[in-house]
Amino acid sequence: MRFRLTEDQQALRTWVRRLLERRWDAGALRAAAAGPARLDRELWRELGAAGLFALRLPETEGGAGLGLPEAVLVFEETGRALLPGPLLATHLAAGTVPGAATGRTVVAGVDGPLVEWLDAADAVLGDPTGAVPLRSADPLTPLHRVPGAAGGGTAEPVAVLLTAAEQLGTAARACEMAVQHARAREQFGRPIGAFQAVKHLCADMLVRAETARAAVYAAAVTAAPADVAAARLLADEAALRGTRDCLQVHGGMGFTWEAEVHLHLKRAWVRARRGGGGAVAEEALAADLLSGP
Repeated sequence: MRFRLTEDQQALRTWVRRLLERRWDAGALRAAAAGPARLDRELWRELGAAGLFALRLPETEGGAGLGLPEAVLVFEETGRALLPGPLLATHLAAGTVPGAATGRTVVAGVDGPLVEWLDAADAVLGDPTGAVPLRSADPLTPLHRVPGAAGGGTAEPVAVLLTAAEQLGTAARACEMAVQHARAREQFGRPIGAFQAVKHLCADMLVRAETARAAVYAAAVTAAPADVAAARLLADEAALRGTRDCLQVHGGMGFTWEAEVHLHLKRAWVRARRGGGGAVAEEALAADLLSGP
């Protein structure tokens, strides 16, 4: 199976990355993290106008008519940029909730006992009755808990796969930041990347991210539940371990508000709880393996 991107897919990824670099750069990220979480409605409408939410809608319904592979590329870029907001719920609601496709309507979704961005939402998928605010580890992802809701999550395959794509973006960005810092930071008259311990950390981050990339891209092509579950597990591991290793490379600097490393780690923690977390993916993968040919 080949995963080389087509010219159109490469152009889509480049275009999304440039859009996010223009509208959501490091300065905007740090400014947003310094205050209470607030959804940028203007940016949301711009994302809708750019087609992010209507990406998989048929052209006859006003969408771009693209598929899961293209949606994975876009969500990988939003994960890499650490873009906040209920992107996944709004994307999934395009075509069913009026205004979601264009970004005019912000949609949140009940995911097991948790709801992201409930206060900012115009519409909610699921029943959030009785939801109470919950202190979130990620300053840019406000959470509510729904009392009495089942803890297993919905584990809808497309939602799981696009979450894995966001985790992949975080893993790739963490690897980039670690390598950049290892090249620039000097100790004992040498870049810290010259020391074996730092080299091994960066190499391990790259291996985990590229392994997760192959699994996520494969699952986007096959859409098989077992492939999606495997992609989720590998992407969660790449994001969580990658951001922790990136913190190690940065040392104490990585914990400061001037660095964005800790923000990636906190977002990875929150995403890892979606859809019942890795336990649901492990059960799905185990059931598929035991079913046998």
